Amino acid sequence: MPFDESADEQRAIELLTRVAYGRVATSMRALPFVAPARHVVDDGRLVLRLHRSLGYHEACDGSVVVYGADNLGSGAPEAWSVQFTGTAALVEPTQAQLAAFGPAPALAEGEREEAVYLRIEPHFATVHQLSGERRTHHTG
Repeated sequence: MPFDESADEQRAIELLTRVAYGRVATSMRALPFVAPARHVVDDGRLVLRLHRSLGYHEACDGSVVVYGADNLGSGAPEAWSVQFTGTAALVEPTQAQLAAFGPAPALAEGEREEAVYLRIEPHFATVHQLSGERRTHHTG
């Protein structure tokens, strides 16, 4: 069952539909890790596509994970970052979800792509927004 959608949570889902990739984070063998993932939003849930050979899906399955995506660096006048926290589970995607993902890359980490899918049942979401003129400042 999808989480209760407040206005902030609805905004988070809407923003997430604007980008295709994000990062999933949890721990593996007691060490934190962050991995890139392709995502689609389906009925208030997130479905992720990861590369099987890295084994990250095994660490995520049944665990509480954080998934984040943003448009930082896009040059958009309004910058945002979304973070979802929830429980991940391995799933077989539906045909509609596969179509939404589009074609997988031919190679991942130099190997033939072998996709694996996770569903995240979001428990809560956080949205951070920056509006107005954006300036880049470099030090050094």
